[in-house]
Amino acid sequence: MERTKIAIIGMGTVGTGVAKLLLDHGDRTARHAGRIPWLDKVVVRDITKPRDVEIPEGVLTDNLDDVINDSEISVVAQLIGGIEPARSIMLQLLESGKDIITANKALLAVHGPELFDKARQLGRCIAFEASVAGGIPIITNIGQCLTGNQITSLRGILNGTCNFIITQMQETGASYDDILQEAQKRGYAEADPTLDVNGADTTQKLSILSQLAFGVREDWERIPCMGIDTLDIADIHFADRLGYRIKLLAVANLVDGEVEMSVSPTLIKKGNPLAEVQDAFNAVRVRGDAVGPVFFHGQGAGQMPTASAVVADIIDTVVGRSQITFNNLELWSESNRPISMADANHTVDRYYLRMQVIDKPGVMAEITGILGNNGVSIASIIQHKRENGSSSETVPLVIMSHETTHGSIIHSVSEFTQSDNIESQAVVYKVL
Repeated sequence: MERTKIAIIGMGTVGTGVAKLLLDHGDRTARHAGRIPWLDKVVVRDITKPRDVEIPEGVLTDNLDDVINDSEISVVAQLIGGIEPARSIMLQLLESGKDIITANKALLAVHGPELFDKARQLGRCIAFEASVAGGIPIITNIGQCLTGNQITSLRGILNGTCNFIITQMQETGASYDDILQEAQKRGYAEADPTLDVNGADTTQKLSILSQLAFGVREDWERIPCMGIDTLDIADIHFADRLGYRIKLLAVANLVDGEVEMSVSPTLIKKGNPLAEVQDAFNAVRVRGDAVGPVFFHGQGAGQMPTASAVVADIIDTVVGRSQITFNNLELWSESNRPISMADANHTVDRYYLRMQVIDKPGVMAEITGILGNNGVSIASIIQHKRENGSSSETVPLVIMSHETTHGSIIHSVSEFTQSDNIESQAVVYKVL
């Protein structure tokens, strides 16, 4: 059987998993590819570092030129993170005639147009299944299997670290800070978890899915984003009492020719499949105008689930499917009419509000008056009375709204901050 020479750039967690699959299951990959995807080179910074996979002699190198200058290596899995030098390396690989597989969602979210234009110009392709939701084949399903549809909405839990933290807070009643430390001990969270917990990672993934589903060419940093780094256990308790669970939800809806996009903690009704996604798992709900709702659920991170997606892309690239799909999709292409992102202030949702208010007559009337003046209709209220003997003059007040615009909620919260009867900034979450 003929061979296609493969290279891996970067031997971190995912790169190690890819090497294991290619080396330990070559018969399987060859059967699916019709030829042998042969691991010829692995580029690392330190070739003396101990590794969790046995690499054949002569494969490891610390010289990128060993790949760039080898015309027989046609497919490269570029598995280093961050923006630079990942961007520069990918451009070099494309210019040297290589097709690329990547799991780097940050790179695609920031430099997708440049990299995809360069690949098209050179007749190469970029496959990126592993960049979103790990082992869940969401890129392939939206880009190929659902192309008979106009996608009308995407809703996703796209960050396993955040979902683990929220799940553990719900189950144990522990605080965010305590569970974050536990997530770091278990390896679910990085030493610096900022990009996960502040919502940036989820937002980058949403921008990639929205480009694929709708053709949105929007800077990911302009997508409204709120993370879980300020999530309070009190809101998890109140949500539970109301029959909801809180999840960090990425949302994209096609409305009147524009796409509404956001990432934020969201109350989801218990029993909804998205509400039942536990621990480090991911899920994506896609709705198409022909197929209706479709639900994808699985491991969104980790060595082998992500390696599974990378190797699938390697096989598709070796077979030639990736090239055909890449050319036809024209992702981030100037030739496609881009769909714009809708003004967030005009998007319509239900909302959960919690505030700490002075316990005295007239306060409720003030709050409902502010909401009413801004066009916000109240669906329900939970107001706690002060416990006997409590020295605090404030009590928590929880309000669930009917559907209203984001702008109306923001204006209301702004007015709340000017009231002497409201002790702190109101917590505001969307309700699915």
